[in-house]
Amino acid sequence: MPNNVYGYIAVMALVTYLIRVLPLTLIRREIKNRTVRSFLYYVPYVTLAVMTFPAMLHATGSVWSGLAAFVLAVFVALRGGGLMQVALCACAAVFVLECFL
Repeated sequence: MPNNVYGYIAVMALVTYLIRVLPLTLIRREIKNRTVRSFLYYVPYVTLAVMTFPAMLHATGSVWSGLAAFVLAVFVALRGGGLMQVALCACAAVFVLECFL
C-alpha cells in the first residue's frame, strides 16, 4: 500500500511539473489564449483533487459517511467556514454516521 501512495505522488509531481515546464520550453512567447492559460493554471489543483477524492471516500468505514462528510465540508466551506471549522464538521459527520451505520 505505501508503495502505491508514493507512486501516485511521484506521478502527480511529474505530470504537474511537465505541464508547467513544457509550455515554457516549447513556446517562447507569452500565451495569450485565456482557455490555455486557465487550463495550465488549474491542472495542479485538479490533479490533487482527482487523487484525493477517492481516498477520502474510502478512508472511512462506509463510502456513504465519506460522501456525507464531503458534502458537508463543501457546504461549510461555501458558507465561509475556515479550514478548522470545515475539518471539524466533516469529522463530526463521519463520527455520527459511523455510529448509526
